Amino acid sequence: MKVTQTKIPSVFVIEPDAFGDQRGWFLETFSQKRYEQAGIKLPFVQDNVSFSAKNVLRGLHFQYPHSQGKLVQVLSGEVFDAAVDIRVGSPTFGQWVAETLSADNHKQMYIPPDFAHGFCVLSDTALFSYKCTDYYSGKDEGGIVFNDPDLKIDWPVASPTLSKKDAGYPRLKDIPKNKLPRFTGDK
Repeated sequence: MKVTQTKIPSVFVIEPDAFGDQRGWFLETFSQKRYEQAGIKLPFVQDNVSFSAKNVLRGLHFQYPHSQGKLVQVLSGEVFDAAVDIRVGSPTFGQWVAETLSADNHKQMYIPPDFAHGFCVLSDTALFSYKCTDYYSGKDEGGIVFNDPDLKIDWPVASPTLSKKDAGYPRLKDIPKNKLPRFTGDK
């Protein structure tokens, strides 16, 4: 597998090796040993799958203090996937990275704990898979409005379909600092 560090240390794009022939293809989507060797050492404790239609945008979501790292991939379709550093005191605070993930390119993205995450669907539908390093905790969930003008995320969908909750999230600058994680070094 090929592992590429993004411009934000500890956020990785992973390209598993796919082995194919006239029958189709096979790929290993996760092996704890291989991912630990790549620097992804936190245990995964929960798997989630979401199904969304074209132009749906989910995010930007985070949990704090029970932060979730996520290993994400697309099982069917294509998405634009974004991660935002929300760690107070981080040299990359408020910066984002994004990658197009699809069933065809097999790419994954690892978003460490203490980052906000969101994606928008580019294909007619998308089946999106998340491996999480902590359990979902509703009391710890938070979010940032997707079009926060300070973040300037270049979403490829002009008028996304949002949930009421996602549309009502605040800008990053309006979230009290005690409701955000602290930078303790890249993990």
